[in-house]
Amino acid sequence: MDAAPMLQDAEIGFPIPPGVYAETVTEVQHYSDSLFRFRVTRDPAFRFRSGEFVMIGLPNADRPVFRAYSIASPSWDEQIEFYSIKVPDGPLTRYLQRLRVGDTVLMRRKPTGTLVNDALLPGKRLWMFATGTGIAPFASIIRDPETYEKFDEMIVCHTCRTSQELTFGRNLLNDLKNDPLVGELSPRLTLYDTLTREDWPRVGRQTDLMASGKMFSDLGVPPIDPDTDRAMICGSMAMLNDTKAALESFGLEEGANSRPATFVVEKAFVG
Repeated sequence: MDAAPMLQDAEIGFPIPPGVYAETVTEVQHYSDSLFRFRVTRDPAFRFRSGEFVMIGLPNADRPVFRAYSIASPSWDEQIEFYSIKVPDGPLTRYLQRLRVGDTVLMRRKPTGTLVNDALLPGKRLWMFATGTGIAPFASIIRDPETYEKFDEMIVCHTCRTSQELTFGRNLLNDLKNDPLVGELSPRLTLYDTLTREDWPRVGRQTDLMASGKMFSDLGVPPIDPDTDRAMICGSMAMLNDTKAALESFGLEEGANSRPATFVVEKAFVG
């Protein structure tokens, strides 16, 4: 069967695949040789739930390469933010990392994902476990007032290799104090960041720190309890499997949009 015809956008001068938005880059910030974030315009018709991901690509080929990227901005934001790794030979990121303000990013119109408040049962404390750029969906969730309505306390656990890779998360938590919608609620949120390859106040993998009890003693909270605690996980496949096993050992059960439970996993994460 022939592929669906592309539409020609007269303003930007290249074909747009059907079911795709052509958004304009408004901001780019590079954190290191391997990490950067960027913001793009948002079509007024685009709707998503905080924590979801969307497929994005670039207009650099007849058949653009699309990859899943978690939306780092909250659902109320007038623009859309993404946080990305740089892969020198990646089919998309080798081009994406060269973005400049004014460039065009293609974005499919249908967001999806499991890291949403609706997929979790009500609870007291929300744990968000992330490695690397897996913190992106949580950047969306912690800026959404709905999260603060559903949980009394939120803890973002972020593990990276080097301190430079923690910059996005630390800036995010610092800026949250002045957020127009949740700034006054930000004291209910804690960032617990750890490193694996440099000296840092907290060193080690999250699952090891949970198993030893150090994570809970550091935070001054009791061990994870299925009666009160809920969790979300986003990271590499190995990290997802290990953290899932750790949460299940505490008695938590995996949920989904169609069947809310006590923890959820994002399997479509890229990076």
